Amino acid sequence: MSRTVTVSAEEPNGFVANIRMGEQDFVIDESGIGQGIDTGPTPYDYILSALGACTVITLHMYAKRKQWPLQRAEVTLVHERVYSADCEHCDDKAAKISQITKKLKLIGNLTHEQRLRLEIISSKCPVQKTLQAGIVIQTELESESL
Repeated sequence: MSRTVTVSAEEPNGFVANIRMGEQDFVIDESGIGQGIDTGPTPYDYILSALGACTVITLHMYAKRKQWPLQRAEVTLVHERVYSADCEHCDDKAAKISQITKKLKLIGNLTHEQRLRLEIISSKCPVQKTLQAGIVIQTELESESL
């Protein structure tokens, strides 16, 4: 199912983005970024949230289908810019790549084998597959209307 998302930002503070998804409204607020103040979720927070939500839902769907006793799935995510393995000592700052680290916490009376299988399944969620495959983004400029 494809959903349209509309995002807008206006002056006097163009660092607050208003997001409309269906009938729901969200905000991304980077207005305090210059002062080092955390004023709200950032765009990367939403990417990590989408990946985390997809991961735990995928784990529960799989465990339910297998009738495994997964009571709670939790994932902690961190995004950082790191050097690729072949460029650990590069002086070029642009040589860094984006990396997301996922730490899984699986709660329930699971066997060791079930836990290992769920670790593998955690990378099968559609959002992770999309992020790893890459995305083509096509930009189209609409005519100006006042």
